[in-house]
Amino acid sequence: MNNLQNDYDGLIFDMDGTLADTMPTHFIAWSKTFKKYGIDFSEDRFYALGGVPAEAIITMLAKEQGQTIDAVAVAIEKEKLFEFLLGEVQPVKEVKAIAQRYRELLPMAVATGSPMWVAEKILTALGMRDWFGAVVTADCIKNPKPAPDIYMKAARLIGVDPQRCHAFEDTELGMQAAFSAGMAVININTLRL
Repeated sequence: MNNLQNDYDGLIFDMDGTLADTMPTHFIAWSKTFKKYGIDFSEDRFYALGGVPAEAIITMLAKEQGQTIDAVAVAIEKEKLFEFLLGEVQPVKEVKAIAQRYRELLPMAVATGSPMWVAEKILTALGMRDWFGAVVTADCIKNPKPAPDIYMKAARLIGVDPQRCHAFEDTELGMQAAFSAGMAVININTLRL
């Protein structure tokens, strides 16, 4: 990878599946929670909806499957189960190495579909929270990914023009959001060995 410091003024990272290998743990929490409510959620669909806030996923799936469900309560239940499983989460080594290399050289932010309390817990548990000048979460913006809002706000909070930012993402929806914000994007799946 070239020297990002020469080409960009800021770096913005997705969290789930990008900085932190949380996706398998999230899927376990989703599966166990939805099983109680008789809602089907395939692994392929789970990965396709990466970056979408929990309440939006619950509302969408319940509607599709003809269920009436309290999306807020189920989202809280799912996140509590995820929190219980949090000790299993590890960083994505290749992405952590990039963030570690540039943490004192460029302004950096996190733009995640997780709620703030989850993002703070994960970043703190991984020893990375103080690397980022801003953490923007689903509860900080009106329109979730694939809308560019979360990336635009992250760039604004670290004081960098979005077109001078480089984003790191692992999902199609996240990449769409960053591209729509005018950023260059690395699909971190191409970095993994």
